[in-house]
Amino acid sequence: MSTQGLRKIHIGRNIERIRELKGIKQETLAGALGISQQAISKMEQSEFVDDERLKQIANALGVSIDSIKNYNEEAVIFHIQNMHDNSSANYQYHFNPMDKVVELYERLLKEKDEIIKQKENEIQLYKKQQKAS
Repeated sequence: MSTQGLRKIHIGRNIERIRELKGIKQETLAGALGISQQAISKMEQSEFVDDERLKQIANALGVSIDSIKNYNEEAVIFHIQNMHDNSSANYQYHFNPMDKVVELYERLLKEKDEIIKQKENEIQLYKKQQKAS
């Protein structure tokens, strides 16, 4: 089953990824568009961006509108891996880098939840001690 058909396009996230790959800061993109850095941040969190603004962003980033709309992180990683594999035939990746990112993210979320639970327990203990005093 292909996940490509199920993939939901998030234009703001695509803009953010392309901007980061090109090494452009939000402030720089904002300056090119004549808007604030906060507006760029908000736009990158938006699932949709109007066509006129998208055209301006594509111009500022030096890419086509289709490149933003059809941006595919897996394709970029695949391309990077193939370029590396072609330049170094002795080394092969044996894992998907995105899987490692997801594993790290899930581990960090779990650690955060454990810390929150620990802190809540400490707060409850402190409240009990205060009532006993």
